[in-house]
Amino acid sequence: MNNLLFNFTVDKATNTVLVNKEFAAELPLVWDAFTKPELLDQWWAPLPWVSKTKKMDFKVGGKRFYAMVSPEGQEHYSIEQYTAINPKTNLHWASSFADKHENINEEFPTSNWELNFTEQDGITKVNIAIKHKTLADIEMHIQMGFREGFTMTLNELEKLLATLKKIRG
Repeated sequence: MNNLLFNFTVDKATNTVLVNKEFAAELPLVWDAFTKPELLDQWWAPLPWVSKTKKMDFKVGGKRFYAMVSPEGQEHYSIEQYTAINPKTNLHWASSFADKHENINEEFPTSNWELNFTEQDGITKVNIAIKHKTLADIEMHIQMGFREGFTMTLNELEKLLATLKKIRG
């Protein structure tokens, strides 16, 4: 599995983080991992943190409100507001930090995510473009450890998909 694609680049000209990742799993399973809260909560946080979806309405105009929870119980909240959904093809959302009452934290920038899914020969490729308004916004996210944290979460997704494939046979 080590020969699967993984790229993480920052395009400073367009204020965009580009992540390309291949998974040894069929597209419907990978799509579910990105769109079902019971699966998202198994990988959408860098260890030892865990993700806990508080509520999720997976539709255009809907949102996922969740917390990343530390081993000590500290919670950091975020909101993903879904702006476009084309099942098993692509997904767009605006991602914002929030408080426990679902109020967006304006001190941190909102980023716009576009995820594109393709499958060939049982390998699903996810191309993610995370657009920021300014270069300063992107640099703030990178300084907060986004690259390391997101790499860890994608590695957890890879492990989860391998386990689910075995279970589903």
